[in-house]
Amino acid sequence: MKRIFEIDPWKVTTHKFSTEDKRLQESLTAIGNDYMGMRGNFEEGYSGDSLQGTYLAGVWVPDKTRVGWWKNGYPEYFGKSLNAPSFIGIGITINGEKLDLAKVNFSDFTFSLDMHQGLLSRSFIYEGKGVKVKFEFERFLHITLKEAALIQVKITVLSGNAKIDFDSTLDGTVVNEDSNYDEHFWISRGENAAARTIKVETKANPYKVPRFTVLLKESLRHNGQIIRGDVTTDKAKLSEKFSVNLHEGESYDLEKDVIVVTSRDVKPDEQDEKAAALMKKLQVKSFAENLADHTAVWQKRWDKSDVVIAGDAAAQQGIRFNILQLFMTCYGEDKRLNIGPKGFTGEKYGGATYWDTEAYIIPMYLCVTKPKVTRALLQYRHDQLPGAYHNAKQQGLKGALFPMVTFNGIECHNEWEITFEEIHRNADIPFAIYQYTNYTGDDSYVKNDGMDVLVATSRFWADRVHFSKWRNKYVIHGVTGPNEYENNVNNNWFTNTMARWLLQYTLERLPKASKEAQARVNVSDKEKAKWQDIVDNIYLPEDKKLGIFLQQDDFLDKDIRPASSIPKDQRPINQHWSWDRILRSPFIKQADVLQGIYFLNDRYTKEEKERNFDFYEPLTVHESSLSSCIHSILASELGKKKQAVNFYERTARLDLDNYNNDTVDGLHITSMSGSWLAIVQGFAGMRYDHNQLRFNPFVPDSWDHYSFKINYRGRLIKGYADHKEIKLTLIKGEKLMVTVKDKKLELKEGETTCLKD
Repeated sequence: MKRIFEIDPWKVTTHKFSTEDKRLQESLTAIGNDYMGMRGNFEEGYSGDSLQGTYLAGVWVPDKTRVGWWKNGYPEYFGKSLNAPSFIGIGITINGEKLDLAKVNFSDFTFSLDMHQGLLSRSFIYEGKGVKVKFEFERFLHITLKEAALIQVKITVLSGNAKIDFDSTLDGTVVNEDSNYDEHFWISRGENAAARTIKVETKANPYKVPRFTVLLKESLRHNGQIIRGDVTTDKAKLSEKFSVNLHEGESYDLEKDVIVVTSRDVKPDEQDEKAAALMKKLQVKSFAENLADHTAVWQKRWDKSDVVIAGDAAAQQGIRFNILQLFMTCYGEDKRLNIGPKGFTGEKYGGATYWDTEAYIIPMYLCVTKPKVTRALLQYRHDQLPGAYHNAKQQGLKGALFPMVTFNGIECHNEWEITFEEIHRNADIPFAIYQYTNYTGDDSYVKNDGMDVLVATSRFWADRVHFSKWRNKYVIHGVTGPNEYENNVNNNWFTNTMARWLLQYTLERLPKASKEAQARVNVSDKEKAKWQDIVDNIYLPEDKKLGIFLQQDDFLDKDIRPASSIPKDQRPINQHWSWDRILRSPFIKQADVLQGIYFLNDRYTKEEKERNFDFYEPLTVHESSLSSCIHSILASELGKKKQAVNFYERTARLDLDNYNNDTVDGLHITSMSGSWLAIVQGFAGMRYDHNQLRFNPFVPDSWDHYSFKINYRGRLIKGYADHKEIKLTLIKGEKLMVTVKDKKLELKEGETTCLKD
C-alpha cells in the first residue's frame, strides 16, 4: 500500500513531487466528462517517465490479433482504445530555460483534484537564475458543453524580470504505449493555421470497422480577449507561439480553450463549422463563468449521490473519489457508450466494455441516477445483439454470446481461456435486466427489447450444455469462472448456476412479454421443454460433508491452504509466480462461488452463506479489483463486521492507496462502484427483492455516522445511521412501506422516521 496523496474529504492533494510516482500521480488525477478524458499530465510537458494519455469515448481501432498458435474461432482483431491527439500542451520558456519539472529547480509544489467539480489544479514556484516565478494551472472538461476543454495558467513574477515564451500545441502524432514498434494509428487529414485546427483520422483497417475522424480547435484568451500568436503546422500538429515580458510583481493569465469533435457525432466535412460554432458558444463566457456552470451540474449530481461519512476521513475521501471517477467516465447520457475498466485513465484492457458494468455498476447506478441511465446501459447490449450472434456462430453455437471485451458487440479479446471460456458473462449481462425490472418496478424493457436478449442468450446456454449419461445431469465443460486463476475447468458452480437462473427467468418472463416480442423471438414448445429440463437437471457441484458448493469439479483435489500461508514477498502472486503455479494452486483471484451467492442472495440460507464464505474467503488473494466489495457485502450480512470494514477500506481506497501495485497504468473504474455497494448493500443492508425495500444497518466502530441517498421507484430517500439510531427520510415521492431490522415502517414525504438501534 502506498499513499501519495493527503487525506481530505473533498480533495485529492499532494504537496510532494516524486519522479518515481509520476505515473501514479497521473492516474489519480485523471479527469473526464463522459465524452473525453485524460490522465493528469502536465500542460508544459515533462521529459521524465510519464504515460501521456488523452482518450475519446467510443473512438477506437481494430489491431490485428497476434497469437502464437491460432485457433479456429479466434477474433480477427483486438480492439484498442486510442491515445487521442493531445490538446493540453502549453510549452513555457522562462528567460530561455524550458519549463520542465524533470530538470528545473522549483519549490512549493501542489497538485490537487477538487472532487466537488472535477477541477484539476497545480502550482509551484520556478526558481531560475535571478528570477522566481509562480505558476498556477487549472483545467476541467466541461460537463454541459462536452466537446470543450478549458485550461488556465496564471503566471506571477515574484522576483526579477521574466520573458515568458508560450507554445500552445495540438498534437496528433501521439502513439499508444502498447503499440507495436511505435505504430501510429492516426493519419493527418489537414491543418488550418488560420482556424487553429488540426484534423486526424484513424488508419485504414481490413475489418470493415468504421474509421474515426477527429477535429481539434484551439483559441487563446487573455482577460477575455482573443490572442493571435504565430502559428506553424506540420502533419497532424499545430503550434501557436507568442511572448510576454513581466516585471517583478506582475501577473499574466492565459486561457486555452479547446473544442474536440469526432465523426461519431459530426460528419468530417461539417466538423470545421461545428467546432467554430461550439467555440463561439464557449467563449461567450469566461473561464470562471464556464466553471460555475460546470460546477452547478456537478452539485446536482452530488445532491443525489453523495455518501457522507463522519469519523473516518480516509473512508470519506475514498467513496467520493470513486463516485467522481465513475460519473466522469459515464453518466449514461449516450446509449452508444458503456464503461471501460480503465475509463479515461489508461490504455490497459483496450478501454473496452466488460461484464463489470452489469455486475457491479448497474446495481449502484440504479440507486443514484435516473432510471434512464441504467436503461441506456441495457439498450447498449440490445443494440449489439448482432455482434453477439456472430460471436456464438464463430464457436459453432446457437443463440447469442455477448463478448468478454468489445466496442461494437463483436468479441475483440485474444486470450482464449478468458474470451471463450469465461462465458458466465452470458448470464451476468442479462441479469442486469432482472435487476432493473426488480428495482424500478418497470417491466416495459423486459417485455420488449429485453426479451430479445433473454431468449438469444438462453438459446446459447441450451446449446452449450451437454447431457452426461454418467451423471444423468446436464453439465458444462471447458469454462473459466470469475476466478481467472482457474482455466478450462468443468462444471464451475457459478457458471452452471447462472445458466440455470437465466433459463428459468426467461421461461418465467416469456408469457408476460408483449405479443410483438413473443412473435419476434418465436420460442417453440419444444425449446421451452428443453430449457425446463435443463433447469430441473443441471449439475451443481457441492460437497455435502463440508456443506459447500464446489467451485468446480475436483477443486478439493488441490492443496487446500489459506492465502495467509503465502510469503508476503510473493504477493501479489500474479506478479511473482508463473501462470502454471497459479493454476495449480488453491488460491482464488476474486469471488466465484460467493459471486453467485451475492447475485442470487435470497435463494440461500444464512447457514449456506456462512459455510461457503468461511471456506472460500481464506483462499482468496483478492488480486482482482472486483473482489473486495462482494466479500464486504457478504461479511456485513453475516455479522462479520471487522472483515466487512477491512474489505470496504480496500475497495474504497484500492487506487488511492495502490493496493495491488498496478494503478500506475490507470484506475480500476468498473470496480469503483464496489465501495458504494459495500456501504449501502453492506453496512446499511439494503435489499430490494420481492417488491420490498429492506435495510439492516450497522455502523463501523471507527465511524461516528454515515448517510446516503437512493432513488427508488420515483422517490428520493435519505438513509442515516449512527451507533444509537437509524433514520430514513423520504425527501420526495409517494409514501412507502419499508422494513428496517425486521420492523415495518411507513415513510411519508418530508418526514424522517427514526428507529433506535
